[in-house]
Amino acid sequence: MIKQLFIKHLDKILYLVFGALTTAVNIGVYWLCAHPLGLPVVPSTVIAWFFAVFFAYLTNRKWVFHSEASTRKEIIRESVSFFLCRLGTGVLDWVLMYLLVDCLHWPDLWVKTGVNILVILLNYVASKLLVFKQKT
Repeated sequence: MIKQLFIKHLDKILYLVFGALTTAVNIGVYWLCAHPLGLPVVPSTVIAWFFAVFFAYLTNRKWVFHSEASTRKEIIRESVSFFLCRLGTGVLDWVLMYLLVDCLHWPDLWVKTGVNILVILLNYVASKLLVFKQKT
């Protein structure tokens, strides 16, 4: 019974694993840019977003959603769709970081972690329904 439950929800489990790794990439790159390099919050967030999205595309495509796109046209369509969906949640990330950290002076790493949880959930839905077009 546990094995069947595991198999049934394997895509969600893998998404959580790679989502956690993507979050680690995002927070790690953000921290590196914002703290040792001393860049402002928003540029650090944008740079971190780029690295995280690139990592997420590679892992989601292969191990989570098992993309069958094989032609150049299919892969380009899929990657552009992925990056555009992630741009939407990226803008949400940037706006929330600006409002909560720059304007309200909340602790940046706490906000970054909380925002990433919201973004992971939204990205899963977008990837499953729009990018890799899997039925629920």
